[in-house]
Amino acid sequence: MKIAILGSGGREHALAHSIYNSKKTKKIFCLPGNAGTAEIAENVEVDINNFGLVQNFIEEKKIDLVIVGPEKPLVNGIVDFLEKKNISVFGPKRQSAKLEGSKIFTKHICEKYKIPTAKFGVFETKDLANNFIKNSKMPVVIKADGLASGKGVYICDDLSQCQNAIDEIFNGKFGTAENVLIEEFLDGEEMSFFIISDGKTFKFFQTAQDHKRVGEGDTGKNTGGMGAYCPSKIINNHLYEKVINQIIKPTLKAINDLGENYTGFLYAGLMIKNGNPYLIEYNVRMGDPECQTILPLLKSDFLDLILACTKKTLSNFEIEWLDKKSMCIVLCTKGYPEDYKKNVEIKNIFNLKKNSESFLFHAGTLIKDKKIYSVGGRVLNFVSTNTDLYNARKKILAQINELNWNEGFFRKDIGFKAIDK
Repeated sequence: MKIAILGSGGREHALAHSIYNSKKTKKIFCLPGNAGTAEIAENVEVDINNFGLVQNFIEEKKIDLVIVGPEKPLVNGIVDFLEKKNISVFGPKRQSAKLEGSKIFTKHICEKYKIPTAKFGVFETKDLANNFIKNSKMPVVIKADGLASGKGVYICDDLSQCQNAIDEIFNGKFGTAENVLIEEFLDGEEMSFFIISDGKTFKFFQTAQDHKRVGEGDTGKNTGGMGAYCPSKIINNHLYEKVINQIIKPTLKAINDLGENYTGFLYAGLMIKNGNPYLIEYNVRMGDPECQTILPLLKSDFLDLILACTKKTLSNFEIEWLDKKSMCIVLCTKGYPEDYKKNVEIKNIFNLKKNSESFLFHAGTLIKDKKIYSVGGRVLNFVSTNTDLYNARKKILAQINELNWNEGFFRKDIGFKAIDK
């Protein structure tokens, strides 16, 4: 089969790697891809937010299946567009993708279907928002409604931080803002919970914990993700049942009630407080870097799994996993998530040793004249699978030190809540 994967990050390299290992795969195209995907696929410079250009390429190359990696084209309706052109595509349609495209849309679903979540208010002007926070118990969480690449969330400890967050959102830092979402702060353990669905049924697709903050000990500014480990240390059968029955099933029912069937990955960002799950947010695709962390543990053929979803036969598919744990540490360019240099050569990358338990997924990289350069804030994803997280992290840190890229930085404490040593 000819497969096209849309996107250019670490998630898309991990998807391409898993697809590449399937016996059914004939050729992979990555639109636009990165230096890592170039090793196993053909990178093609196509604007994935220009659906007409994507359609033309797919038809010209006779692509059998399109897999959409990032959220923006999903939220903008690329699945609806391609399906109308009789092109096989994996991912949720526009209406379903509003679960990620609008935090307020998701909050109203939580309200209607009694899905546990933080108490919230929606405010249409700066004045209304500022008046509300004057009487609010700190800390509070202030969110931009639309897509913000994981950065449109502020945890504010005082009035001035709140006012700054409200100003930045309404001043257009994350695009035009017609309103702002203000939530109570939930103190607990974060967990990422994944399912995969064919629109008729769904299957569990692992848990993880992502580390969003840029600094050690989960401090500093929010990022797209500094690392993750799988599975979450707090998942158990009792909590699993609560998440499925209180959060996942009511959400899928809400989508069905809107006249839609959810197809694709669904990622619930949860806060676990006193053993109870609360929905923080939904993502309508695999997380990044959770995808890089989870897929190396998948024992089943990944392409067969995706095809089962497109053919609506997921109920017959048994997902098998390796009996291991996994960790991903993201190597970033100095300055991220603020200003950082681009087009910096990564000199020692070809000397890194690979094995069946170590993976290197590229994110913000470019290959030119047989040299690899950094072109993004999050540059490389080092992944290790092992029987325990301590040794997985130890092996990753050794690899990053071996690379010895002076323009990069990373968190040395990924998984610190799950590692006793």
